[in-house]
Amino acid sequence: MPAPLAPLVGDELLEAVTDAMIALHQRYHHRAPVTAKTLLLGGDLLACVLGGVYTDVEKTMIELQRSPIVQETRSAFQNAIQQKFITAVERLSGRDVLAFISNHHVGPDIEIKLFILEPGEFAHDW
Repeated sequence: MPAPLAPLVGDELLEAVTDAMIALHQRYHHRAPVTAKTLLLGGDLLACVLGGVYTDVEKTMIELQRSPIVQETRSAFQNAIQQKFITAVERLSGRDVLAFISNHHVGPDIEIKLFILEPGEFAHDW
Protein backbone atom coordinates (compact mmCIF):
# COMPACT_ATOMS: atom_id res chain seq x y z
CA MET A 1 0.00 0.00 0.00
CA PRO A 2 1.47 3.41 -0.95
CA ALA A 3 2.38 5.80 1.85
CA PRO A 4 -0.20 8.54 2.47
CA LEU A 5 0.61 11.85 0.84
CA ALA A 6 1.36 14.87 2.98
CA PRO A 7 -1.45 17.43 3.05
CA LEU A 8 -1.18 20.08 0.36
CA VAL A 9 -1.23 23.81 1.05
CA GLY A 10 -1.30 27.05 -0.91
CA ASP A 11 -1.51 26.98 -4.69
CA GLU A 12 -0.78 23.23 -4.78
CA LEU A 13 -3.92 22.57 -2.72
CA LEU A 14 -6.06 24.90 -4.85
CA GLU A 15 -4.87 23.29 -8.10
CA ALA A 16 -5.34 19.77 -6.74
CA VAL A 17 -8.87 20.51 -5.50
CA THR A 18 -9.76 22.08 -8.85
CA ASP A 19 -8.41 19.02 -10.68
CA ALA A 20 -10.36 16.69 -8.35
CA MET A 21 -13.62 18.61 -8.89
CA ILE A 22 -13.09 18.50 -12.68
CA ALA A 23 -12.36 14.76 -12.55
CA LEU A 24 -15.46 14.02 -10.48
CA HIS A 25 -17.60 16.15 -12.79
CA GLN A 26 -16.14 14.34 -15.80
CA ARG A 27 -16.79 10.94 -14.23
CA TYR A 28 -20.38 11.53 -13.19
CA HIS A 29 -21.61 13.96 -15.86
CA HIS A 30 -19.47 12.56 -18.70
CA ARG A 31 -18.02 15.97 -19.53
CA ALA A 32 -15.60 18.37 -17.93
CA PRO A 33 -16.77 21.84 -16.95
CA VAL A 34 -15.62 24.58 -19.30
CA THR A 35 -13.97 26.57 -16.48
CA ALA A 36 -12.96 25.77 -12.92
CA LYS A 37 -11.24 27.66 -10.14
CA THR A 38 -10.77 27.08 -6.42
CA LEU A 39 -10.10 29.75 -3.79
CA LEU A 40 -9.26 29.51 -0.11
CA LEU A 41 -11.04 32.19 1.89
CA GLY A 42 -10.17 33.00 5.49
CA GLY A 43 -7.97 29.94 5.82
CA ASP A 44 -10.80 27.42 6.16
CA LEU A 45 -13.38 27.99 3.43
CA LEU A 46 -12.60 26.36 0.10
CA ALA A 47 -14.78 27.63 -2.74
CA CYS A 48 -14.71 25.88 -6.10
CA VAL A 49 -16.55 27.60 -8.96
CA LEU A 50 -17.25 25.58 -12.09
CA GLY A 51 -18.60 27.15 -15.28
CA GLY A 52 -20.23 25.53 -18.27
CA VAL A 53 -21.38 22.50 -16.29
CA TYR A 54 -24.62 21.48 -17.98
CA THR A 55 -24.87 18.53 -20.34
CA ASP A 56 -26.53 18.84 -23.73
CA VAL A 57 -29.65 17.16 -22.34
CA GLU A 58 -29.79 19.64 -19.44
CA LYS A 59 -29.24 22.58 -21.81
CA THR A 60 -32.13 21.36 -23.93
CA MET A 61 -34.38 21.06 -20.89
CA ILE A 62 -33.40 24.60 -19.83
CA GLU A 63 -34.20 25.93 -23.34
CA LEU A 64 -37.62 24.23 -23.06
CA GLN A 65 -38.29 26.15 -19.83
CA ARG A 66 -37.78 23.04 -17.68
CA SER A 67 -35.06 24.50 -15.43
CA PRO A 68 -36.74 23.32 -12.20
CA ILE A 69 -36.40 19.69 -13.33
CA VAL A 70 -32.70 20.19 -14.09
CA GLN A 71 -32.13 21.88 -10.74
CA GLU A 72 -34.03 19.23 -8.79
CA THR A 73 -32.20 16.37 -10.51
CA ARG A 74 -28.79 18.00 -10.04
CA SER A 75 -29.49 18.72 -6.37
CA ALA A 76 -30.65 15.17 -5.68
CA PHE A 77 -27.65 13.70 -7.46
CA GLN A 78 -25.26 16.05 -5.65
CA ASN A 79 -26.69 14.98 -2.29
CA ALA A 80 -26.28 11.33 -3.26
CA ILE A 81 -22.58 11.63 -4.12
CA GLN A 82 -21.47 14.46 -1.84
CA GLN A 83 -19.20 12.15 0.17
CA LYS A 84 -17.00 11.68 -2.91
CA PHE A 85 -16.34 15.43 -3.05
CA ILE A 86 -15.77 15.62 0.71
CA THR A 87 -13.38 12.66 0.67
CA ALA A 88 -11.30 14.23 -2.11
CA VAL A 89 -10.93 17.53 -0.24
CA GLU A 90 -10.14 15.82 3.07
CA ARG A 91 -7.49 13.65 1.39
CA LEU A 92 -5.85 16.61 -0.35
CA SER A 93 -6.00 19.09 2.53
CA GLY A 94 -5.44 16.72 5.44
CA ARG A 95 -8.34 18.46 7.21
CA ASP A 96 -11.88 17.32 7.99
CA VAL A 97 -14.72 18.95 6.09
CA LEU A 98 -17.18 20.31 8.66
CA ALA A 99 -19.78 21.33 6.09
CA PHE A 100 -20.27 20.94 2.34
CA ILE A 101 -22.63 23.10 0.31
CA SER A 102 -23.18 22.75 -3.41
CA ASN A 103 -25.51 24.66 -5.68
CA HIS A 104 -25.89 25.50 -9.35
CA HIS A 105 -27.26 28.38 -11.33
CA VAL A 106 -28.93 28.65 -14.72
CA GLY A 107 -27.94 31.67 -16.81
CA PRO A 108 -25.04 31.94 -16.28
CA ASP A 109 -24.26 28.26 -16.19
CA ILE A 110 -22.34 28.04 -12.88
CA GLU A 111 -21.94 25.52 -10.09
CA ILE A 112 -20.33 26.29 -6.74
CA LYS A 113 -19.00 23.88 -4.16
CA LEU A 114 -18.15 25.20 -0.70
CA PHE A 115 -16.13 23.22 1.82
CA ILE A 116 -15.82 24.52 5.38
CA LEU A 117 -12.71 22.90 6.77
CA GLU A 118 -11.86 22.13 10.37
CA PRO A 119 -10.08 25.10 11.91
CA GLY A 120 -6.51 25.34 10.82
CA GLU A 121 -3.91 28.00 11.34
CA PHE A 122 -6.50 30.78 10.87
CA ALA A 123 -9.32 29.42 13.03
CA HIS A 124 -12.86 30.82 12.86
CA ASP A 125 -15.85 30.20 15.08
CA TRP A 126 -18.65 28.85 12.90
